[in-house]
Amino acid sequence: MLFKPLALPKHHRLTRNRDFVAVRRFGKRVSSPSLVVGIRPRPHGGGDIPIRFGITVSQKVSKRAVIRNQLKRRVSAAVQSLLPRLKSSLDVVIVVRSPAIQCDYEQLLQQLRQLLLEHEVLDGDP
Repeated sequence: MLFKPLALPKHHRLTRNRDFVAVRRFGKRVSSPSLVVGIRPRPHGGGDIPIRFGITVSQKVSKRAVIRNQLKRRVSAAVQSLLPRLKSSLDVVIVVRSPAIQCDYEQLLQQLRQLLLEHEVLDGDP
């Protein structure tokens, strides 16, 4: 059995607050009941700059850190499964909403896939 790490590789993660703020301020947003996806093209975006993701879950979603972290891991796993089909040179911020607590992995994956297709970031279904 092949081990798959839970976290996104470091070069695919947004780590600075200013990057999150830039996506929120200058990016385009699309939402579903459980997720909000903001996307911003990277300035100086060349051909081989990898796509970067940031995932946020507010305490308004759940006061319990265990629940928030579980939601982040589910969304991160969904992103990892879609990663080979995504365009590069983008910053993406995924905000998880309260209804996501009732969603399983498949539902989150489907909503994320649909939102990325709306943004034309994801190549068509395989």
